[in-house]
Amino acid sequence: MDGIVFFRTERHDDVIEFYRDLGAEIWLEQPECTILEAGSFRVGFCAGSEADTEGIVTFVFDGRDGVDELYEQLEARADGEPQFNDTYDIYQFFASDPEGRTVEFQTFE
Repeated sequence: MDGIVFFRTERHDDVIEFYRDLGAEIWLEQPECTILEAGSFRVGFCAGSEADTEGIVTFVFDGRDGVDELYEQLEARADGEPQFNDTYDIYQFFASDPEGRTVEFQTFE
């Protein structure tokens, strides 16, 4: 079974560009919706009168190198440097997309 998480967006083009810059590819274009794919993760953004910003979009990497690489790219948007979270045994950092959605980058350890 596969899945897709959808969000309404007021800034469709800016949001799509942000996630494409992170390495996501366009999987499917639909009227007013773009579905992106990064590995086995799919997320869709559909034009709306307001943005859905609740929840967390999480990208999972095979190791710390992937997390660190994205941190270098997003340092200005990051909430802080990557760090180990011993509660969940993950190495992670958080950032915000152009509409203020929380985006997490992590690897399980």
